[in-house]
Amino acid sequence: MLWAEALKGVTVVERFDAPVQVAGVEYDSRRVQHGDIFVAMRGGSTDGNRFIDIAVSRGAAGIVTDSREAYDAHRSTRPISPVALVSHGRRALAEVAANVFSHPEERLAISAVTGTNGKTTTAYLLEQFLKSAGRTCVLIGTIETHVADEVRSSEHTTPEARDLFATFADGVAAGATETIMEMSSHALDQERVWSIPLDVALFTNLTQDHLDYHVTMDRYFEAKARMFEGVGAKAPRVAVINADDPHGDLLQQKAMANGSEVMSYGLGPRAAYRADNISLRAGATIFDFDTPAGCVPIMSPLTGRVNVYNLLAASCAALARGLSLGEIAGAAERLGQVPGRFQVVPSGNAKIAVVVDYAHTDDALRNLIALGRELVGPHGGRVITLFGCGGDRDRTKRPKMGRAAAEGSDLIVVTSDNPRSEDPEKIIEEIMVGIRETGTICIVEEDRAGAISIAIRAARAGDIVLIAGKGHEKVQIFADETVPFDDVAVATGVLAELNEVDGDPNEA
Repeated sequence: MLWAEALKGVTVVERFDAPVQVAGVEYDSRRVQHGDIFVAMRGGSTDGNRFIDIAVSRGAAGIVTDSREAYDAHRSTRPISPVALVSHGRRALAEVAANVFSHPEERLAISAVTGTNGKTTTAYLLEQFLKSAGRTCVLIGTIETHVADEVRSSEHTTPEARDLFATFADGVAAGATETIMEMSSHALDQERVWSIPLDVALFTNLTQDHLDYHVTMDRYFEAKARMFEGVGAKAPRVAVINADDPHGDLLQQKAMANGSEVMSYGLGPRAAYRADNISLRAGATIFDFDTPAGCVPIMSPLTGRVNVYNLLAASCAALARGLSLGEIAGAAERLGQVPGRFQVVPSGNAKIAVVVDYAHTDDALRNLIALGRELVGPHGGRVITLFGCGGDRDRTKRPKMGRAAAEGSDLIVVTSDNPRSEDPEKIIEEIMVGIRETGTICIVEEDRAGAISIAIRAARAGDIVLIAGKGHEKVQIFADETVPFDDVAVATGVLAELNEVDGDPNEA
């Protein structure tokens, strides 16, 4: 591909062209290889224009920059090297990447999920529904990336545009016709998803999170709403929206104003696609899926009311993608567990339940604890909740999470959860503000492994231990290092130690 072909359709302020061959595109100078275009753009924490010389030294074929100063400097020092000045670096990155990877997005039906909670589970469920109907899929999300049958690690919920288009291209090469992706509010606000056409857009819910970035809930909502307007692309063909969420009505209005077909789901009368006659128990969620096209019983091995919403959202999207009610009902019975989302840790002989979950907002924590209470209630068991709050994130939710945990739990263990550059003790103290208002018994143990041991060893027969906050994550992030850490592995080790003792050590 020639330089001019790579810039086809890209809006530029000024450019100097040369007939050079282009092999690829990169935004990270450390990954540049001979023949790549380097897109130098300003980011939140660094400015890629600082690394143009490095990219050139590694063999960059040309430069796209959002800095007039960098453009002029490149023209003066390398007068025969192609360079383009653009107003929006991330938009240019997406447009160049689409050209370089031969527009794979045009050969995929893309469904995207946004919302505070439930994105990952809903995306996983939709992938399983589509695969059950014989579709080959790409999944891009928080836990991992799937390209047909290949599983890859995920560094971000929504990657930069170059990496998205590369994954799309890999999917097309593997025979994929469908893509399911999580779209974070950060990615929407920063336009990492520029020019990606959505066939189906899903909204799960909106509760407080990421105010360290968005500052206000209104700005947080507007970032989510951009997905339903189209970010450099047409508005989605179908918008699947939670009618029970307070923001649902406004989002439906926005979607309809943009020409999308709206499928509203929920438990209340405002939803066109509803769950009726709900029956919940451990390892089983059963309801009637009532739709304008008919009603079908849904029986799944998932647990809890929150998964009714996740199932509804994924089922609506599956209908929008052409599956029948019968196909959805059949697939629902065989759905697999999502890592780190109400993941039950095998407890062996110990007569307690231990669950690892990603809940990291007060709303998610409240829902998790309510589910725990529902499961142990008939047996008179207690709910023991372990959690912490991440450093360098929204501080205002810390006391709210403390209060949410305290209001629903019998015992709380407060610990550390990715403190990053902050002092873990100060984070815990801010959490304790909400707990002290309730008088619920609380144990503080900064060391997360020690805290997990305390929580499990405090449990008696019939209790449930909820280990919240990290879910699928495999590391603990500190100011000066990132260390391997897995809640499931630590909990499994503690339970194994308990099971070495003859009988149940917690029944004495």
